[in-house]
Amino acid sequence: YTSDVHCGVTKGFGLDGLWQIRKAFEDKGNYTLLVDDGDFIQGEPVGLLTDGEALADLMNEMGYDIATPGNHEFDYGMEQFLKLAKEADFPYISANFNKDGELIFPPYVIEEFDGVKIAFVGVTTPESLTSVNPKYFQDEDGNFIYDFYQGESGELFYSKIQEAVDSARAEGADYVLAMCHLGNLSESKPYDSESLIRNTTGIDVVMDGHSHDSDQMIAKNKDGQEVPRTACGTKLENIGVVTIKTDGSIETGLFHYDLPMPAQEAFDLHNLISLELRDVMNVVSELLDHKVGFTSASLVSRDPAVKDKNGNPVRLVRNRETNLGDFFADALRSVMEADIGLLNGGAIRDDLAAGDITYTGLLTISPFGNTMSVLEVTGQQLLNGLDWGARKVPEEFGGFLQVSGLTYEIHTDIPNSCKEDRNGMFVGVDGEYRVQNVLVNGEPLDLEKTYTVAGNSFILQDHGDGYTAFDGCTVYQNASMQDIEVLLAYLEQLNGVVGQEYKNPYGQERILRVEGADSSDQQSGADSEEAA
Repeated sequence: YTSDVHCGVTKGFGLDGLWQIRKAFEDKGNYTLLVDDGDFIQGEPVGLLTDGEALADLMNEMGYDIATPGNHEFDYGMEQFLKLAKEADFPYISANFNKDGELIFPPYVIEEFDGVKIAFVGVTTPESLTSVNPKYFQDEDGNFIYDFYQGESGELFYSKIQEAVDSARAEGADYVLAMCHLGNLSESKPYDSESLIRNTTGIDVVMDGHSHDSDQMIAKNKDGQEVPRTACGTKLENIGVVTIKTDGSIETGLFHYDLPMPAQEAFDLHNLISLELRDVMNVVSELLDHKVGFTSASLVSRDPAVKDKNGNPVRLVRNRETNLGDFFADALRSVMEADIGLLNGGAIRDDLAAGDITYTGLLTISPFGNTMSVLEVTGQQLLNGLDWGARKVPEEFGGFLQVSGLTYEIHTDIPNSCKEDRNGMFVGVDGEYRVQNVLVNGEPLDLEKTYTVAGNSFILQDHGDGYTAFDGCTVYQNASMQDIEVLLAYLEQLNGVVGQEYKNPYGQERILRVEGADSSDQQSGADSEEAA
């Protein structure tokens, strides 16, 4: 199984390496299935430039047997994803993705080998509603018509997955494998894989994605039985393997790749999929390699000095300021001619290395093709938005705001007071603000004043990451430019050279964390009634 490939079809093992691994199993007489747990078709320029179609074609060529939609399958819009799903040579499954209560895909499929029936149940994260553009799940009037059986407690969500498991068992399934795009992050609860296991029965293995980890763990289900949860990271750095042996036992594990070059290069692989990969990448390579600027310093989304337990650089852009966040927010403010630039950290997906800047580099850090808008926002709405973005610090949140034209403090000792509805949307602040001492271009934030704010329509207009704080604002510019166009225009303003003001990877002290300070004389925004 794979998950979170994110268009990284030539990274790590690459699809040609994956092809060889499957062939090796089959050459030894094993039955094999190849399945994907979501987020395959988005994440690099080849996906953006083809609206995911090149990746969908590659999945067909690879002979994938089953797939579960992840949240980023929806990035090109609902119509485009459903078109790609219809054209797939394999079924998409999800026991909880529905429209007006009717499932879009089968909740499970059953495969049979020598009389042994194996059911695969699909599970898609309800975080899709806010981590992807919410308008894709809404009708023309802004009403949600697609959802994932979400709710505050998770009980409805668990019950729908349990229904699918029970139905598969009733059809004679000897084994049930859950293909999940949930992840294991605490901030995803109750929609994480461990919580799913603890609130269901009858699942033998959970194959998981979404959080890009490769953790292998055991959790007890509702009946106290141990269930393995396995995940394989991102961009084909691992290939996940679930083995059902002839004695009925199950093993899970990973093939791990850590050579400095892709497997195709390291082992000189030449197979059917190698030829397909070459053709796909040649189509876009000439445009992608075009130089558009130069930077003497690396612009980062991850920590250049600190690594996590898996040896990967720690991601910063979703809970603190970085120089790449400053650069992107400055581009928004300058090009869109606004007082303030705001950018959700989740919109930045990679680092920009020192040296020549290419079209590829810009698309890699910002692959979504988001459109940019300018709104007239009150100081109160701005404060509410900043507090919503800071509510999970020090934990990560894709909606954490990188900023231009303002500075602010996050008082991490103050508990989060932001309230949200069942769909994860902001509804108000009921308590003390974590965000304080907000200065707009050096002046204290005026809650009654209006400011022009540039940002992507994902957060300013479409409720992405749960942002409803800017509802009702006057729209000055409506979806007028794409993110890549803004970055290119800003580089032109800079004469193609990113200057030394961006040399510090940790930014320019626009966002400060304060812990344990006396906040009695700090700006607290408004009382809870006004804020709500």
